[in-house]
Formats: sequence, structure tokens, C-alpha cells
Amino acid sequence: MADDCGHHDDKQQLAKRVAVAIFGFLIIFAIVVFLVWAILHPTKPHFILQDVTIYAFNLTAPNYLTSNMQITLVSRNPNERIGIYYHKLDVLASYRNQQITLPTLIPRTYQGHQDVTVWSPLLYGNAVPIAPFLEVGLNQDMNAGMVLLNVKAFGQLKWKVGTWISGRYQININCPIYISFTGRTKAVQVGVAMKYQLVQSCSVDISLLN
Repeated sequence: MADDCGHHDDKQQLAKRVAVAIFGFLIIFAIVVFLVWAILHPTKPHFILQDVTIYAFNLTAPNYLTSNMQITLVSRNPNERIGIYYHKLDVLASYRNQQITLPTLIPRTYQGHQDVTVWSPLLYGNAVPIAPFLEVGLNQDMNAGMVLLNVKAFGQLKWKVGTWISGRYQININCPIYISFTGRTKAVQVGVAMKYQLVQSCSVDISLLN
């Protein structure tokens, strides 16, 4: 009976040692990952709105806006040892914080170290109702010959260091653009459309998802 108890105690001790060893390994692994992350410390990607081609931009009564355009959005990964997975990225246009086009989904993309990625999504907004006070403001801006729009992109990304991939982060991109409607515009006519060369830097905010 005493031998059975001693054997049982040995099993318990072995189980405890295995549990402690596994727990210790996990702590060491977490510390190593944290140190690698802290040393590498990823820099957020740089975004530039290179150009925008306007196919339609007009108001109709009572307060409907049609705006169809194609943009060229350029992203550069400045990190030497960290890749970026863009898991989801929606792009849209807005006027004074009101969305005026449907969001266009950019396909999932992996961006390697110091790589440059170019997207050219089409943004559509046909007869989108806008607030009456915005319709007044937009008419004034168009009559003045200059309209400020914002091309926005939002979605999720992951960082990749070697074989390790981080959790998901929220990314928000904002690119302000001035569209000129005067005869002095520097836009180039492309068929029925007007192409504006911009090379406009965009603001980028990244935060960890809960």
C-alpha cells in the first residue's frame, strides 16, 4: 500500500515538473518574441495618392451626387526585416466626412521588405443622396472652382517577422485631394474623363485590434 502511494506521488511530481517546464518554455518564447518585436519595431507603411481620374462628378436635383473615379494608390513598406499582410482594405471617397462612393475592396496582398505596391481601384457613387447643407456647400465649392475630397482606406493588416506573424491591427488611411473645376486646371483629358496628377501624401493610423 505504501509503495502504491509512493508511486502515485512520483507521478504527481512528474506531472508538475512537465507543467512547470511547459509554462517556462511559453514564458521564454513570449519574452523572445517581445524582444524581437521591440528590437525590430515596425514602421507603419507610407501611402501616396498618385493620381485620380474623374469620370463623373455632378449634382442633380434635389440633392443627389454622382461621383465615379479611378485612383492610383501607392504603398511602400519602409521596414528592412518586416513584411506586411493586408488582410482587408476598403477604399472610398468622401466629401466633408460624408461617404459619396461605395467602398471598393482591395484584394489581400502581401508586401515584402521595402516593397512598393500599387492599387488602382474604381470608386462608384451613383445618385448618392447627400445632406441638404452639404449640397449647398458643394455647389459653392464647385462655383469657386475647387472641391476638397478625401480618399479613405480602412482595413486590417498583420506584421510578418521571419515565420512569426502578429495579431491583426486596424489601419486607417486618409488622402485629401483638391479637384479643380476651373479652366486653369492642370488635369489631362483622357477620353471623357479628367486625370489629375497629385502625388499626395496620406496620413496613416495603425492600432492593435482587441
